Amino acid sequence: MKDLRQNVFVDCDRLRITRLLVNLLDNAERHATSQITVSVRADGPTATLEVLDDGAGVAPEHREIVFDRFTRLDASRDRDSGGTGLGLAIAREIAEAHRGTLTIQDSERGARFVLRLPIREAPHTAGRSEHRAGHTGLFSMPVPR
Repeated sequence: MKDLRQNVFVDCDRLRITRLLVNLLDNAERHATSQITVSVRADGPTATLEVLDDGAGVAPEHREIVFDRFTRLDASRDRDSGGTGLGLAIAREIAEAHRGTLTIQDSERGARFVLRLPIREAPHTAGRSEHRAGHTGLFSMPVPR
């Protein structure tokens, strides 16, 4: 399921943000019972992407430690043998490198990962928009060094 708002733009390194998204979606797929919901929206100066699964969720006392390298909670060890406990740590490092945050927030059911990145205006070049009609979600480009 998806809820992707149009015209939400961020400055980012495409490969690194792709890795962050793959890590979040892999995690959600591993823990979901039957459904994963992805949403993108603008919240004032922030682009917000949420990945919500309908699995068991993450207890409040574990919401920070799952971002530590090599951390695998007992529930995830029981469910599958894959994973090294690096995906979420890498995802958070990428978010922070883009001046953003990656957290786990409350949800009625399952885990709700929330990525927040600084938003930017729709790009324009030489009087024409780089934005393609119908483009949805994150606009990516290299991070300024």
